Amino acid sequence: MVTMNPAPEPSSGAATQSAASTTSPEPSGAAPYGSHTATAKTSASRMTAPAFSAAKASGRKLAMITAYDFPTARLVDDAGIDAILVGDSLAMTVQGHDSTLPATLEHLIYHAEIVGRAATRALAIVDLPFPIGHFGPDRTLEAAARIVQQTRCQAVKIEGGVELASVIRRLATAGIPVMGHVGLLPQSVHATGGYRVQRDRERILADAKAVQDAGAFAIVLECVPTPIAAEVTAALAIPTIGIGAGPECDGQVLVLHDLLGLTSGHVPRFVKQYLDLRSLIGDAVRRYVADVRDGHFPDASQSFAK
Repeated sequence: MVTMNPAPEPSSGAATQSAASTTSPEPSGAAPYGSHTATAKTSASRMTAPAFSAAKASGRKLAMITAYDFPTARLVDDAGIDAILVGDSLAMTVQGHDSTLPATLEHLIYHAEIVGRAATRALAIVDLPFPIGHFGPDRTLEAAARIVQQTRCQAVKIEGGVELASVIRRLATAGIPVMGHVGLLPQSVHATGGYRVQRDRERILADAKAVQDAGAFAIVLECVPTPIAAEVTAALAIPTIGIGAGPECDGQVLVLHDLLGLTSGHVPRFVKQYLDLRSLIGDAVRRYVADVRDGHFPDASQSFAK
């Protein structure tokens, strides 16, 4: 899954102080900065891979989104998202690269551990970065095992179809839920010559069926024409999660930065921006800079008299 242009990583550092700390002396032991510390947050029920897969039979559409840090993962979890993907798209959205290829297993584990602590109800899924899936079943299992052991995430996602069926089967038989990914494969961008809509109906169908038969609980269809995505969706018993694959899929996934309007430059056609957060952040920072330079911040309400 790919976003076309990088955006700055959202900061979880010095944030706005709480209302209590701006109107009264700081309580002893209180954090001096805005805190997203994990607290005892309970959930009526956590989404599981079997429940996610079973949603197809009930006809309930599934919503999935990416997240890479604690505050955004907690926000989307609280908002009722079904699944959070810690995607290798972090190489673009967080690190500023022009593809997903620079993302490493260590990067994914670092971010997944953070997201896993934030998400208490959504199913948390982690991308297996390039080229791990091509190392064979045993080495891929070692990497996937590290993810589920070292993070609180419950599943992994892997790009590829027929050629990776044995790898998916190895993970699934080891008890690691696997989400497949066919159609456009961002990890193969150099081989395909760019991010293009995939129209090889027979190949996409064969890949999707191979992924399902190998034991995947769901599958992402990326940049596939609507009629082909609809045919794949009808042919499979597991949910299809579309990104640029039309409305007939069993669910949808977007990169959070695209959805919130944080992506700079070109925005993919399949994205619906629900907010222009880039402009809102820019405006807020400009007002902060002006207040500091004009002496309007801090005022008495943001200061300690004694």
